[in-house]
Amino acid sequence: MTTWKSTPTRRIDVDGTSFAYRELGEPGGVPVVFLHHLTAVLDDWDPRVLDGVAARHHVIAFDNRGVGGTGGRVPADIEEMGADAIAFIRALGYGEVDLIGFSLGGAVAQMVALQAPDLVRRMVLAGTGPRGGGGIWKMPFIVGGAYTKAFLARKDPRHFLFFPRTAEGKKAANAYFERLAERTSDLDQPISRQAGIAQVRAITSGGLHAADDLSQIKIPVFVANGDKDLMVASEHSADMAARLPDSRLRIYPDSGHGGVFQYHREFVPEVLDFLGEK
Repeated sequence: MTTWKSTPTRRIDVDGTSFAYRELGEPGGVPVVFLHHLTAVLDDWDPRVLDGVAARHHVIAFDNRGVGGTGGRVPADIEEMGADAIAFIRALGYGEVDLIGFSLGGAVAQMVALQAPDLVRRMVLAGTGPRGGGGIWKMPFIVGGAYTKAFLARKDPRHFLFFPRTAEGKKAANAYFERLAERTSDLDQPISRQAGIAQVRAITSGGLHAADDLSQIKIPVFVANGDKDLMVASEHSADMAARLPDSRLRIYPDSGHGGVFQYHREFVPEVLDFLGEK
């Protein structure tokens, strides 16, 4: 059986740009498209989350424009990132998908749902908040501080950004990085400096942007976060869920960014229950 650590990287031309993506699970029904976080490439997805969802759904994860192995330059605007994601999905020939967006990917997922409402059936938003959410513009400063701590500790910044610095949080962080290391071949290209800077600018401008009318998103949405998320406070997720007409909210206890990787054993079954049949 093919798993996330062994599924091949594929490519598709989208309006002259080569997009890198991977797919997993039995084709058929509505595919589940994953949108990843700030500075992430394909290899940064937790194998347990991808394999868990792919056990019952056709899963597609991709590098958006300018990210990892995909050509072009990252736009410094989440609306443009949303438009690029729509173009990629349609280039694959799909007229309806489910979306799972984590952190920056959750912001992009909201843009997809707002720009192409007929394209999205259901949506999972983890570790993310609404555009114009108070305080989200401060995220780059939080990230900068974590990078400094990581440099001094000789660790990946996600040790400080994704997990609480408790005994349990540190244990979960180490386990997460062990899972990421399971894939050893056909690796993605690392994020470029241009991509990282553009993504930070997009997050900053998104935080300062006028709030979107989320009542336009009529589809069911599952909102998840950790109660100790440094990057996107759980209050932003709760506010977003309250503004969505059809949403359910899950806040994981004693958990960092999104809660997704620390609580993957709980998150995956809840996502499968939410998505229902293909």
